[in-house]
Amino acid sequence: QVQLVESGGGLVQPGGSLRLSCAASGSIFSINAMGWYRQAPGKQRELVAAITSGNSTNYADSVKGRFTISRDNAKNTVYLQMNNLKPEDTAVYYCNADVLTYGSRFWYLYWGQGTQVTVSS
Repeated sequence: QVQLVESGGGLVQPGGSLRLSCAASGSIFSINAMGWYRQAPGKQRELVAAITSGNSTNYADSVKGRFTISRDNAKNTVYLQMNNLKPEDTAVYYCNADVLTYGSRFWYLYWGQGTQVTVSS
């Protein structure tokens, strides 16, 4: 019913920047919080940043001051601007969204398929 599609990943040198996008589509009545997570090889998935429908934000300590999360409610899209990237930022990045679909009484957390970010010289 709901699909989340990420884009914008790739290979970048240390100190470089990337902007990730995640667009939600389908039978969407409302979206509450949206967020970005990442998972590096051999590690657990971890929160990178999250944003509420009221634009309150939360960041992992490791990315504060370097990453910025934002959203466009008209487009059902969340963004992650990543600056001053470091090799330790290398991971698969996933977006999620807390969605209420038409005809449903319950919110459900949907996930995207992930996009690879590699920071290397």
